[in-house]
Amino acid sequence: MLDKQSPIPIYIQIEEQLKQQIQQGDFPIGTAIPSERELTERFSVSRMTVRQSITNLVNDGLLYREKGRGTFVASPKVEQPLNGLTSFTEDMLARGMTPSNKVIVFEVRDPDADIAADLQLADGDKVYFIERIRFADEKTMAIERTYLPVERFPGLHRDLLHGSLYAMIEEDQQLKISHATQRMEAGLLKKEDAELLQIQSPAAILMIERISYLDGDLPFEVVRSTYRADRYKFITDIQR
Repeated sequence: MLDKQSPIPIYIQIEEQLKQQIQQGDFPIGTAIPSERELTERFSVSRMTVRQSITNLVNDGLLYREKGRGTFVASPKVEQPLNGLTSFTEDMLARGMTPSNKVIVFEVRDPDADIAADLQLADGDKVYFIERIRFADEKTMAIERTYLPVERFPGLHRDLLHGSLYAMIEEDQQLKISHATQRMEAGLLKKEDAELLQIQSPAAILMIERISYLDGDLPFEVVRSTYRADRYKFITDIQR
């Protein structure tokens, strides 16, 4: 029941009640919640008030909308700690999820100037360009676009890319990965990526660029990733 005498806004009260029902399992993951019209009648409030409550829950990642179908309960977001250098495969396995990927592009190309600079390449050096869709429990999570120096990984081919790239480098190539620098920002999904991630544009995304290094401070990888913001969040432990 709503307390219309409470100083807490009505839309927040509705939001909290829906959140409680989701947490209790009244609305299981993947199922639709009642329509805006049904909730308007249930709470005896305006449709605008109900819409504000639902929008807040969508923004919090508890719900997601599908055009023409309704609003559904979202799966919990995967939490990615920022206090260690791990691969996507390692992250998902650590959470008891099954990682997989689909290689969309694998080719040798001339690098753009910024990629060449980040990888400390000489004139004429080539890079492997790898575009992969990353999955967790068969759900799309991210698009990764990776650049690797050809001269550092001779003989690399598409069939080696269906597992962890880091495992391949450390176990097969016997190289030691040292550290990385990483930049992260929010953005809007590009139309060309919407189909790959199986979501509608516009949508919020997390964009990450990482430059990874081998021992000796030698850069070996530039990866630019686009993560679904409705399924992924990053956390960090900060101490004073």
